Amino acid sequence: MIRQISVFVENQPGSMMRVTSVLTEAHVNIRAISTFDTPEFGIMRLVVDDPVQAKSSLTEKGFVTRVSTVIGAELKDEKGNLNQMLTLLADGQINVNYIYSFVIREGKAPVMVFSTDDYENAEKVLRDADVRLVEEDEL
Repeated sequence: MIRQISVFVENQPGSMMRVTSVLTEAHVNIRAISTFDTPEFGIMRLVVDDPVQAKSSLTEKGFVTRVSTVIGAELKDEKGNLNQMLTLLADGQINVNYIYSFVIREGKAPVMVFSTDDYENAEKVLRDADVRLVEEDEL
C-alpha cells in the first residue's frame, strides 16, 4: 500500500505552486499528482517519497492535509492493461473511487494509483491475477 497526501487549496492563481514550494523547501520529492477543483477550492492528491515530512511541512504552513491509503498497481505499457485491471476489480465487486497514474520511474513500468473502499479485497483480487502491487518503499 501507498500513503497519499491530500491538500486542500483555494482555487486561485499560485495556490498549487505554494504547495509544491513547501514540498521543495522540505526536500520532498513528488512522484505522482492529481488535482480536482470546484469553483471555490481544489484538492491536490500527491504520492511523495516522504509523506510524514510532507504532511508536517504543509500543516506547519497552514495547509489542511489528510494522509490516506491507496493502492499502486504496476501495469505494463500495453493496450488494454488498464481495462484488464478495472475488469478484475469490477468482477470482484470492488468500487474504484478515483484513479490516476505516474509513469516517471526510471525505466520501470507505469503505476496506476487508485482509491477504494475495500483495500483488502482489492489487493487479493489483483495479487490472485498476478498484478504486481507497488509498496511505498519502492517509490
